[in-house]
Amino acid sequence: MLRNDFYPEIMPFKHEMLQVSPLHKIYVEQCGNPNGKPVIMIHGGPGGGITDAMRRLHDPEHYRIILFDQRGCGQSTPHAELRENDTWALVSDMEQIRQHLRIEKWQVFGGSWGSTLGLAYAQTHPEFVSELILRGIFMGRKFEIDWTYYNGASIIFPDKFEAFENLIPAEERHDMISAYYKRLTSSDPQTQLEAARIWAQWEASILSITPDPTRVDAFGEDHYAISFARIECHYFKNGCFMETDDQLLRNAHRIRHIPGTIIHGRYDICTPFVNAWQLKKMWPEADLQIAEDSGHAVTEPGIVHRLIEATKRYI
Repeated sequence: MLRNDFYPEIMPFKHEMLQVSPLHKIYVEQCGNPNGKPVIMIHGGPGGGITDAMRRLHDPEHYRIILFDQRGCGQSTPHAELRENDTWALVSDMEQIRQHLRIEKWQVFGGSWGSTLGLAYAQTHPEFVSELILRGIFMGRKFEIDWTYYNGASIIFPDKFEAFENLIPAEERHDMISAYYKRLTSSDPQTQLEAARIWAQWEASILSITPDPTRVDAFGEDHYAISFARIECHYFKNGCFMETDDQLLRNAHRIRHIPGTIIHGRYDICTPFVNAWQLKKMWPEADLQIAEDSGHAVTEPGIVHRLIEATKRYI
């Protein structure tokens, strides 16, 4: 069977900066067909920023593809800002974008942290969501955060984890998130940057089944690493600003009427497959697609194939 591959590269037909608070401006772009079916693309992290690949998962002849850099990252300003930066501010920003663009309903598409924010938005505003396509499920729970940054992925990638662990003195390693948060919010820019590079490159090294040194290098670039690590650690330090640890699972009943596809790599080390399995149990109407040959990265062929199948299905 021939696999779907990315659509050809495209450029935005419009881009702008949207003032979403007195402090924050976010970058918003639109690609594809201005009169097509609207879809909002939610990037990962938090703090990651949009990528060119995110433009290429929907047929540009049929979809109006909307992308935005979340607060503090990508081309949004101020860069790496933690003030006024939480999950519910981002949900509000998405709603501002929808209203600003005069969209009645849109498809919500998110991967990794984008699945977290996609669930949070859809559970808050289900009336504005036509479909949900979610990849690499992450729901911000303590065990999920501990898995990646304390004890879980470290068992499978001890060689990669060593640098992440070695930055922190032994007496602080019982709480790696707090230890990194202290350094990522240090008054010394070099302390921040050193911690940011190590944090970002640890995550980059476990995203896919096959190693990608180019991605690891890109994650370690100063501008990207500082927003990615600072914002991500800020969210994880605060439990992703959820009211309860299982909030997104507990409120899954709010979205059961929305057509949805869940796509997850069987060998996802960053966000383990059990996350998708548990969400499916609470949202039985969703179509769960397991990429048996994939990890977490959106660029892995098994993930790309299933994502594009889903976007075709909902045209």
